Amino acid sequence: MTRILGIESSCDETGIAIVEDGRRILAAEVASQIKIHAEFGGVVPEIASRQHIQCISQIAERVMGAVDGPVDAVAATIGPGLMGSLLVGANFAKALCYAWKIPFIPVHHIEGHIFSVFLTDAPPTFPFLALVVSGGHTCIIACDAPHQYKTLGSTRDDAVGESFDKVARLLGLPYPGGPSIQEAAKEGNPKAIRFPRGLEKSGKLEFSYSGLKTAVLYEMRKNNAAVGDVAASFQDAAIDVLLTKTKLAIELTGSPRLVLAGGVAANQLLRDRLTTELDVPVHMPPMSLCVDNGAMIAAAGHSRLKHGFTGALDATPTPNLPL
Repeated sequence: MTRILGIESSCDETGIAIVEDGRRILAAEVASQIKIHAEFGGVVPEIASRQHIQCISQIAERVMGAVDGPVDAVAATIGPGLMGSLLVGANFAKALCYAWKIPFIPVHHIEGHIFSVFLTDAPPTFPFLALVVSGGHTCIIACDAPHQYKTLGSTRDDAVGESFDKVARLLGLPYPGGPSIQEAAKEGNPKAIRFPRGLEKSGKLEFSYSGLKTAVLYEMRKNNAAVGDVAASFQDAAIDVLLTKTKLAIELTGSPRLVLAGGVAANQLLRDRLTTELDVPVHMPPMSLCVDNGAMIAAAGHSRLKHGFTGALDATPTPNLPL
């Protein structure tokens, strides 16, 4: 049995967990900063890093106190993300490794999201495609083997989760935008307004959401459309693009299965449409593991440890770390 302590602090969640053999969560806790940043309509980096400092040691103490026995290594997100937030989690992890004389495992944030599906009862086998969708990332990745990735397409501008936040602000809905738009859309008609589908017919695997966001702005200025109709129509357009690009990626690569991960993976319309419209099995994390969390970092860390990918204690977090 190998136990990994995972630490995630790339943005506005402080997530810490202990995972056994990369599959079983022994203890986990996530401290969210949503209520703090909601006042500003988005994440304020300086506030985020200070919040991590204030709570990380207490959360770690509670998680470690819930499990008997030591851990074998500590994994932490080293990028991409907010520099101040990354430094808090990574340095805390390295301090533990130095004191306990155990390996430090740096983990890429996106790789952590991908490994969240390995904490389910039916994890995928390699190779597979991964659709990673969150506030900072919208990308399709070919995962040929553990820790062997190729990004096939990403966003030119806004990530899909970022566009949800910005459109929610335009509609006067609370932050974060994903849940609030999903709730408002229940009262609306998704076919009420035909919003543009960015790069839909480009034949490429790139995404663009800035035009969709701008179209919502113009719609709100020109017409007196109901908030529910705008929310539903926007959500329909945003999800349409994800489906179109994912289908194209599967067609181009012949991938036998798909992994859905990231914060936007909690969107029920996206989950339902991927499950019903694709001809390949779709693996997705439970709602609780869609948000940033320490368990996904521990799961990825276990695999990296098993394959010999550990890091030095002088490893430096990188806000724009490539996969």
